[in-house]
Amino acid sequence: MTIYQSLFSVGERFAGKHTLFKWGFNLSPMYRTSTARIISVSPDLHHVSVRLPIGFRNRNYVGSIFGGSMFAAVDPIPMVQLINILDNDYVVWDKSAHIRFKAPAREDLYADFSYSDDEIANIRQRVAEENEFEFVKSTQLTCYQRERTFCEVHKTIYVASKDFYRQKATARRG
Repeated sequence: MTIYQSLFSVGERFAGKHTLFKWGFNLSPMYRTSTARIISVSPDLHHVSVRLPIGFRNRNYVGSIFGGSMFAAVDPIPMVQLINILDNDYVVWDKSAHIRFKAPAREDLYADFSYSDDEIANIRQRVAEENEFEFVKSTQLTCYQRERTFCEVHKTIYVASKDFYRQKATARRG
């Protein structure tokens, strides 16, 4: 269990998961360096919104938001969000990411992360049938009105049953 997971489990006694998710990210050094901030989290954790303001800490040589800040702003959210939606019987990992810059960002950017009830049910069903499952989750960094997209990030996420994952790890070592 990581320090973040330990703090989260202690914090659950005092605040809702969605509050801990928001403030845990916003206060953690690993996320703060992205310069992004989580602005809202639904009580069921199925929807998260992020704001990436442009400023001196993330402006690049040509005056737009540094691509690394864009990626760092969205990188951990889908995986950690899913870990907290699913129960402890699952292992969730990021497998890969593809980022596509569409236009220079010279204004604050926004991203929304959502998992529908159907998506969660499908993930549980696929893992029950296949023991492990990979899928791609896409996110767009947009302007405030969500009418212009500056960057797209496609993340491949791996989900497995914890028992299957342990057996697979043991077989690799053995």
